[in-house]
Amino acid sequence: MLSGFLVALHEVASWNVALAMGLGMLIGYALGSIPGLTSSIGIALIVPFTFTMSPVVSIVLLVTLYMATEYAGAIPAILVNTPGVPAAAVTALDGYPMRLRGEAGTALTMSILSAAFGSITSTLLLIVSATYMASFALAFGPSEYFGLAALGLSLVSSLSGESMLKGFLGLFFGLAVGVIGIDPLDGVARYVFTDGLLSGVTFLPALIGLFALSSVFTMIEKSGAKVVPLHHLPSVSGQFGLMRPYLRVLARSSLVGYLVSVIPGHGAVISAVVSYGVQKRLSRNPDSFGKGNPEGLIAAETAANASVPGALAPMLSLGIPGSASTAILIGALTLHGVQPGPLLFAKNPEIPYSIFIAMLVTMPFMVAVGLGGVRLWVKVTQVPRSIIAALVCAMCLLGSYASQNDVFAIWITVFFGIVGYLMKKIAIEPAPIVLALVLGYLTESNFRRALLGSGGDFTVFVTHPISLGCLVLAAGVLLLPLIRMKR
Repeated sequence: MLSGFLVALHEVASWNVALAMGLGMLIGYALGSIPGLTSSIGIALIVPFTFTMSPVVSIVLLVTLYMATEYAGAIPAILVNTPGVPAAAVTALDGYPMRLRGEAGTALTMSILSAAFGSITSTLLLIVSATYMASFALAFGPSEYFGLAALGLSLVSSLSGESMLKGFLGLFFGLAVGVIGIDPLDGVARYVFTDGLLSGVTFLPALIGLFALSSVFTMIEKSGAKVVPLHHLPSVSGQFGLMRPYLRVLARSSLVGYLVSVIPGHGAVISAVVSYGVQKRLSRNPDSFGKGNPEGLIAAETAANASVPGALAPMLSLGIPGSASTAILIGALTLHGVQPGPLLFAKNPEIPYSIFIAMLVTMPFMVAVGLGGVRLWVKVTQVPRSIIAALVCAMCLLGSYASQNDVFAIWITVFFGIVGYLMKKIAIEPAPIVLALVLGYLTESNFRRALLGSGGDFTVFVTHPISLGCLVLAAGVLLLPLIRMKR
């Protein structure tokens, strides 16, 4: 571990990494302050512009953006009751009533400091746990990797939203798209009707379309919505002492947020909801929750930000995305020739340890920028959606073209943008599609390699304890929501 930190320090101690941290933080704040632009959309937009960067600079920029976006979503949630990111909806339950009482400055300060405490505590837990998880996974062969990929695909039950059926439709669509191109073992072209698909459906343009361009169509549809005015901008200075009575809430919520989000598919929203519910049960005054209780705001915001390092744990150590945002981060690392998973700490130790250092170093600056720049972020929330939609659309098309230097990539983005928009209309989440695009190749290739190694004996998947355990867990993850629905 020490040698990994030393290697990462050598990489991080440069002006371009420092610039990447600052740029990621500012972009994340701006995106999180705009309702509708989530961290996954922001990462998908920025990835094409990281191709000329080194892998360390690229991942530091994207992870810092991820952290800042998750925090900044609390700003419009508290001030205008419009969450910038989904998890901030839980923060708004008590944050917005505090603002109505004239305590906007207190609420913003609490959210910023809670986010910092949760992120730093969760990062320390990530540093301790990720290396052990990766060491355990070094014993994996093709059958174990197939079991792990199957477990990852089973998380569709957690990412499906309200309907598992619709989640499976998205999953199967993603798997069908994933088989287009050259067969990974036989080298045969599959479902290729144009030369642009010989290498398969390009991951990044598809992601930009699913997340960003589909949101542009939604913004255009709702461009006539009125912007909520804010006549009074609060002061957030001189209020650090108000966190002292809530140290137990901070510690408990950080632990809950990390443990919940380490389970792949349980991201910031579930972490915030679980933490809010736990704190409400333990509170001496549960009836005040939803009416401006600081404990509710702190519990939700701490857990939501603790979920960022938690979601990175399975991504770095097992190669399984812990959330939609980390699924895109896996794609970004793969584009740089780095494969997340058990061998990452051995082959590319500078990547995970640079992430650890960046997360710890960035947080104090994030707090300072958050406290000092509230007036600016508030003004961002007042930008008309029509202007935002035009800017994001331009970035989508430019980014997809830059990723391949090919006009065909733009058509892929447009196609998936339309698909994503139509799926939103029928309440199909894009996350299962991303899950399939990320894990489809891993599932198919390791399934076939395991059968080749065993001479076609299917019992290879149940005779290895790790693969058997993963398959049993996958079955449990799939069946548990069905059992809950039946009850």
